[in-house]
Amino acid sequence: MFDFWANVVSAIAATLTTLAFVPQAFHILRHKETRAISLWMYVTFATGVAAWLTFGIMIWNWPMMIANTITLSLALAILAMKIRYG
Repeated sequence: MFDFWANVVSAIAATLTTLAFVPQAFHILRHKETRAISLWMYVTFATGVAAWLTFGIMIWNWPMMIANTITLSLALAILAMKIRYG
C-alpha cells in the first residue's frame, strides 16, 4: 500500500513542478519581456534538471525521465527566450 501512495505522491509532485513552468513560458511568448527573469537561475536550474534526467535514465525510471524531459524542454525554451528578448 505504501508503494501505491508513494507513486501517487510522486506523480502529483512531478506533474505540478513540470506544469509550473508553462505559465511563465506563455507569459514570455505573449509579452516578449524577460527582464524580471534571472539568466543564471535558469542556467543553473536547467543544468540541475538535466542531471535529474540523467539520473532517471541511469535508474531507468520512466516517470522521472518523462517529467524531467518536459521540464528541461520548458526551462530551455524559457532560457532561449531570455537570451533572445534580453
